[in-house]
Amino acid sequence: MCGIVGAAARRDVVGTLIAGLKALEYRGYDSAGIALLTDHGLERVRTKGKVRELEQLHATRPIAGLTGIAHTRWATHGAPNTTNAHPITSRGNVAVVHNGIIENHEELRAELKALGYEFATETDTEVIAHLIEHYHAAGATLRAALQLAVPRLRGAYAIAAISKREPGHVVGTRRGSPMVVGLAEGEQFIASDIHALLPVTRRFIYLAEGDVAEATVDGVQIYDEHGMAVERPVKLAHFGADAVERGEYRHYMLKEIHEQPQAIADTLEGRIAGGHILTAIFGVGARELLSKTRNVHLIACGSSYHAALIARYWIESLAGISCNAEIASEYRYRDAVVPADTLFVSVSQSGETADTLAALKLAKSRGYLTTLAICNVPESSIVRESALSLMTRAGPEIGVASTKAFTTQLVALALLALEVAHHHSIDVARYEALVHQLETLPGAVRDALALDAEIQRLAKHFVAKDHALFLGRGTQYPIAMEGALKLKEISYIHAEAYPAGELKHGPLALVDENMPVIAVAPNDHLLEKLKSNLEEVRARGGELYVLADSDVAAHMPKTDSGHLLALPPCGELIAPIVFTIPLQLLAYHVAVLRGTDVDQPRNLAKSVTVE
Repeated sequence: MCGIVGAAARRDVVGTLIAGLKALEYRGYDSAGIALLTDHGLERVRTKGKVRELEQLHATRPIAGLTGIAHTRWATHGAPNTTNAHPITSRGNVAVVHNGIIENHEELRAELKALGYEFATETDTEVIAHLIEHYHAAGATLRAALQLAVPRLRGAYAIAAISKREPGHVVGTRRGSPMVVGLAEGEQFIASDIHALLPVTRRFIYLAEGDVAEATVDGVQIYDEHGMAVERPVKLAHFGADAVERGEYRHYMLKEIHEQPQAIADTLEGRIAGGHILTAIFGVGARELLSKTRNVHLIACGSSYHAALIARYWIESLAGISCNAEIASEYRYRDAVVPADTLFVSVSQSGETADTLAALKLAKSRGYLTTLAICNVPESSIVRESALSLMTRAGPEIGVASTKAFTTQLVALALLALEVAHHHSIDVARYEALVHQLETLPGAVRDALALDAEIQRLAKHFVAKDHALFLGRGTQYPIAMEGALKLKEISYIHAEAYPAGELKHGPLALVDENMPVIAVAPNDHLLEKLKSNLEEVRARGGELYVLADSDVAAHMPKTDSGHLLALPPCGELIAPIVFTIPLQLLAYHVAVLRGTDVDQPRNLAKSVTVE
């Protein structure tokens, strides 16, 4: 969630650094700062709060320089205050900014204290600054000092550094967290995101894992993780700073559906290292609080509630602890029982959902262990009101019907479920296998999107329908609910979802040749039960549309299943996310064929801020 900008130029770089930080505000942060090499040496301006406050503070005591680094920080180690704000310095010589988490910072801190280094902050980042200064003071160049320091670091990180001993040089490296180099005439830049640099360049180098970059006004030199000079391809950005445009897509919703592989990759970025989830991503004190958690309450509305329902399955099956998921507007008006050591989790896309925010405020008086927000908007009320938080990083979502905001919520909740399980009873081998599943998710979603043309053909069968029934079992039941919600939201077809096992308890009365029945059928432990339910539909003349992975589809004859859409096989943890994609596309194409307003469906708003 933190942001990095660095620059080496023949002009004052303060404006570029601050503009770059503003472009990265969407990532979320609680403090900001800049460090410059000036005529007086190494100088900093830092503040708790927002970039606008940093800008105002700089205006009251301006500094100027040709070389500098800047940062927006989301606190993980140490409280969000000016002392812990980046850039972090060592002995007035080296300044460092850092995204990510250094897991072995405590042992490095002890080692550096023994060498005489004094620590002024609570951050894990300060060990990086002192390590670089240690090697730099012994005679290594700034770049070489960084190369000597990074093998000592365990975790995920992107790092940028400057030194008053080497004005005109900015060095940076990455492992598990992104970093790019921006190229321009007579000035070079580094940043954690190209959006920070789009006002000054369109030419970028994306650093590979373990790369070290050294930027000067004359150019950039890249070294791989073995210290060998290498060349990386220069890429040209084909979009501007205002990337919230439809581009080649007919609607924002379609664009946002296709953005999901990248959005999911962004949600995962810097949060997994060495095959495990980094606990500190949830906030200060998360490790202790999650280890104490014995129950979880998930509160949400709309699509976010469907995400919470899936997380309930995950948490109970993986961690072996009780978990409830509840609609916020219902939770507010009943006397909920709160067992000891219960974690309260609010899930909201906007962070301003009125019922969810009110439920969170009420929860603070009910004796919960702590509160955690899963949200896409870092400046939102729900994030500010919560003790812990995890940003989904979906980016702007313009279409009213949620797509990438929903799937990134699921990814964030999967991270939470696995982390809670890691503190409880999950087997290590299973934990590592499930973490690996998450790492494969962007590719699996990309494969699901490749079915778009086939889904378009299926959509033609729905145009004249007035009703539809969605079926699923286990974690796929909430996905069926989400599929029904998407169809009704944007096509205005009445759609309902049921657990497939409930068919015979009432909904089967609705099934005939005019009722399309959409079933979600991944290859999981409930598959055989679901097949029996599908037979009940077929026997009543219902028209079946079955979404199955290819392993299942191979053993499900088309004559028995009606219309069959085969998805690439995927693991059971990520299957709900992958199977969401064709349901989103189906709803979209049906709505287009029916001529409805896809991006702004009638009677609906993007953020529900009233009760």
